[in-house]
Amino acid sequence: MRRLTLSILIGVICTGSAVALDATQILADSGVKGGIIVHVGCDEPSRLAELRADKAYVVHGLDIDATKVARAREFLLARNINGPVSTAVFDGAKLPYIDNLVNLVIAERPGLLTKQEALRVLAPLGVAWIGGRKIVKPWPNGIDEWPQYLRDSDNNAVSRDSAVGPPRHMQWVSEPIWSRSHMTISTVTSMVTARGRMFTIEDKATPENPFLPARFHLVARDAFNGIVLWEYPFPKWEPVTRYIKD
Repeated sequence: MRRLTLSILIGVICTGSAVALDATQILADSGVKGGIIVHVGCDEPSRLAELRADKAYVVHGLDIDATKVARAREFLLARNINGPVSTAVFDGAKLPYIDNLVNLVIAERPGLLTKQEALRVLAPLGVAWIGGRKIVKPWPNGIDEWPQYLRDSDNNAVSRDSAVGPPRHMQWVSEPIWSRSHMTISTVTSMVTARGRMFTIEDKATPENPFLPARFHLVARDAFNGIVLWEYPFPKWEPVTRYIKD
């Protein structure tokens, strides 16, 4: 059995102001379909809960006021949704996230939070909702896609990506953590990416015994933060005991 690592960091932000727009309207107007939502302002914790429209969203509220953060946390704990929706104190200016991670930043009253700082943490095609104004982070020219087995229809298997380089940090970590076997078919049998989405075929059966029946799923993740957006089970894929040679 060998260790297999994919990756994830999760967050959302609150400052000391109420959100003027309805959560459903914000999601609809932003066009964001799952991922990490950062909300600046914890005055109304019910809005934080409403922003988690389904399991494809992770919401993090930030506020400069520790009392508001604590009150919002109690609200979330009482409704048993703390975790996927959480809160934290921040300094009002610096967002506590790695670059290119978040899908939606909401700051109706941004205070010291700048547009540049919001764009820093946004993933490409992510949305900042600052002071009622919608800003979309453009897709960088240097990031290529790999939408099929040999990258494209020319079957050249060479990427045009100029952003790739030596690893500098962990972007995100997610399951599966362990591969079922190094001798039989891989736990993650396929992987392609397109427009900020990563699609894999994964065996979700227990890694305790590689000869137990497989449970293959097609899994769609956000490529920049690893959030699972949806998954679809395959009744049949490949025999899990297929022998793999080097």
